[in-house]
Amino acid sequence: MANKENVEKHILDCIDEILEKRKTANPEKSYTAKLLNEGIDNILKKVSEEATETVIASKCSENAAIIHEIADLWFHTIILLKYHGLTTKDVLNELEKRLGISGIEEKANRNK
Repeated sequence: MANKENVEKHILDCIDEILEKRKTANPEKSYTAKLLNEGIDNILKKVSEEATETVIASKCSENAAIIHEIADLWFHTIILLKYHGLTTKDVLNELEKRLGISGIEEKANRNK
């Protein structure tokens, strides 16, 4: 039986693979291809919109809405990664480097 960590990484791997394929899909038939084709400004607009919707859902304390909006936010940030030729593994590697380090210490290390 797979542990939870492996399942979560698997889901992100699947999303990476699907979005990679959709980069070259017909923009009239693929939302991802359309968004990537429209360029960085539209991708950033969607990330900003989803972040705002996440904040609103959180302020309303609606758990189902929070989960839904964070899923949308993650999805659009993964599209942003794809735009820059990056993957979720790049982010997971960064998070892994931060394990066991306080946020204050990590931020101080970035400024060196």
